[in-house]
Amino acid sequence: MTNVILFTYDLELSNLRNLEVLIVRENRLNGSLPFKEMTNFRSLEILDMSGNMFTGILSPYIGTLSSLKAISLSQNKLHGNLHAKDLGMLKKLEELDLSDNHFEWILPPCLSRLTSLRLLDLSKNQFSGNLSSSVIANLTSLEYIDLSYNRFGGLFSFSSFASHSKLKVIRFKGENYRIGDGNKIVSESNTFEIETENPNWEPSFQLKLLVLPNCDLNKLSSNIPKFLFYQRELELVDISHNRLKGSFPVWLIENNTRLQLLNLRDNYFGGQFHLPIDHCSNLSWLDFSYNNFNGQLQENIGKMIPNLQYLNISQNHFEGFLPSSIGDMSNLEKLDLSNNNFSGEVPMKLVANCTSLVVLKLSYNKFNGEIFSEGFRFFNSSLRILELKNNQLTGTLPTMVPTTGSQLGLLDISNNNFSGLIPRWLAGNLRYLWSLDMSNNSFEGPIPCEMHAYILIDLSHNLLTEWSPSCVDLYTIRHLFLQGNKLTGSLPKLSFNFSFHLVTLDIRDNKFSGRIPNEVGVLSNLRILLLSGNNFSGMIPNKLCWLKNIAIMDLSRNNFSGTIPHCFHDLKFEKIDAFDALPEPNSTFLEFRDIIVPYRSILKRNFENFEVEREVAAQIGIEFVTKYRSYFYKGGILDLMSGLDLSVNKLTGDIPPELGQLSPILALNLSYNQLTGSIPNTFSKLTRLESLDLSHNNLSGEIPSTLIDLHFLEVFSVAYNNLSSKVPDMKEQFGTFQNSSYEGNPFLCGPPLEKSCARVDKSPPSPIKSSNASHGK
Repeated sequence: MTNVILFTYDLELSNLRNLEVLIVRENRLNGSLPFKEMTNFRSLEILDMSGNMFTGILSPYIGTLSSLKAISLSQNKLHGNLHAKDLGMLKKLEELDLSDNHFEWILPPCLSRLTSLRLLDLSKNQFSGNLSSSVIANLTSLEYIDLSYNRFGGLFSFSSFASHSKLKVIRFKGENYRIGDGNKIVSESNTFEIETENPNWEPSFQLKLLVLPNCDLNKLSSNIPKFLFYQRELELVDISHNRLKGSFPVWLIENNTRLQLLNLRDNYFGGQFHLPIDHCSNLSWLDFSYNNFNGQLQENIGKMIPNLQYLNISQNHFEGFLPSSIGDMSNLEKLDLSNNNFSGEVPMKLVANCTSLVVLKLSYNKFNGEIFSEGFRFFNSSLRILELKNNQLTGTLPTMVPTTGSQLGLLDISNNNFSGLIPRWLAGNLRYLWSLDMSNNSFEGPIPCEMHAYILIDLSHNLLTEWSPSCVDLYTIRHLFLQGNKLTGSLPKLSFNFSFHLVTLDIRDNKFSGRIPNEVGVLSNLRILLLSGNNFSGMIPNKLCWLKNIAIMDLSRNNFSGTIPHCFHDLKFEKIDAFDALPEPNSTFLEFRDIIVPYRSILKRNFENFEVEREVAAQIGIEFVTKYRSYFYKGGILDLMSGLDLSVNKLTGDIPPELGQLSPILALNLSYNQLTGSIPNTFSKLTRLESLDLSHNNLSGEIPSTLIDLHFLEVFSVAYNNLSSKVPDMKEQFGTFQNSSYEGNPFLCGPPLEKSCARVDKSPPSPIKSSNASHGK
């Protein structure tokens, strides 16, 4: 073509009457669309204004561009409804791309006038209402249609495509969803359904690409679409997240020898999984995770799909040994076998041959043996994520590993039977490491100096005996878990001066001793501090009050003495927002290769399936004792938790009334100390409190009657003190508390106690101590 303008915009548009092609995409142009100034462009055939910042509505003057064959206004900020009457005047229009804007309302019936339309892309807008079958049925020239990510409702029948003999690409991705645990899509109020079976029809088209995830596909029957039996040219099929049932559609692979991608994720398919003997040479992407497949994998699976790059069969019921032929898939970039019942040893062929792996997930199986053998070559390759947790793997980590060029970012070998020393190469050579979880194994000896990870280190529940914080890189780490080891000594003062980013510090159940250094107060971002079950002593330092963002503090089961700091009222004990210190749940860490299905168009469109591996550090989770039980709080639930536990120490003096200013706190435990004085009336201001334990102290006086205003209180105990007078009325939550909440206070009276308040002894004796010496909380 002649008369082409590629990108300039600072021109008198009225002087370009003979222009045939105008391309101004990705130029940061803004304002409203200049169609009014373009009314004389009678020869314009191609108009591409995508990737700018145009705003406003679709101008009615668009109808004057009568020669248009292709127009793209995608990736702008346009809104409002379509002026279909004006669009309908573009009789020659073959390609219309309005994707990634804010258009809304229904699809107007006048779109059916665009009978020459070959490409229609309205994805990523806010169109709503029922999708008119008559509009789609009349567009019989369509080859490419994409209506994904809108707000359509009602039922759409695929029989509307019965006469579309040229159709090659169909994309209807459901709009309303969120990413749940394990990257599983969780549908939210999706009212759009696609029915392919009724009424009966036969397709006249041969598709190349079919993308229908999360569409409530065939909701009544849950059957895989029958029209797929007629397809022979498919290259990409995605029918994930639809609750479809039946056996594995092996015929789909047999009939479509050019198939590159098959995604059956999150359905109800079940039974044995069998691939055809041949016909799989082009298959590079296979995902049937979150289904009900069972049995063993075919012994020669690796030879049947040798060019596979992506295989995800997690969350099924596969069992038995992993075939060694899986090592023949030398092009694999992601392999996820997690959450099955595989057993036996991991084949050496997989470990040695699949050196292109970026993601390897074998967690939650029954694998055993030593995986870290001499043939394990991943630490100096492209591997970025290695998850082996919750298996029965044994052995030691290799003492010497060439990690030059390693890109490993996440290493999780927790809940296995690994033993031996933590090698030094894990400490200093993995410079991209952001999450390291080696918890619940039998590692012993010292924690190596210079050990680091950008977000999380979890070495809890091992047999580690030595930790020198002064030589561990705490500058970047945000969550440090060392619970349940045999670590001794005191906390060095200098170690905290460089720990600005620390959010979680868990060193519970070790053998630390001495005083808490004042320098802990510099941890301005700390939200979770867990020091219980050690031998710390001395007074609780006032510098803890500098931890303005603290939400959970557990100092229980130590030897702290002195009084409770009055300045604790300065602490927020508000929402943790544990993910503030983590990458966003949808952060992109890994990008897998595109699978491109070419489509010849004026706008030069290909369909690209660009898959992203979404990974975050394992959701932060902690155990915290409240309501007499040890609860495990994780992710969003942890975000909502707040608590202060000072139980089982040697604290003396009065309870500071200032603690009543901690209104956001949910759990407060001061039991098993030597506290005296009365229960502060200010505790009635702890309006969100769910658990209050003041038992096993020397408290005296009355229980404030205003505590009945604590409407969320589920657990309350003042047992074994020196309290007297009438207990609070059995109203609200106090109507649920039994004798055990008050036992060991012989001068308390009134229901639920058997003692009547008509007779009150003159002077209360010393409190009766419980015979239970276990200091249960």
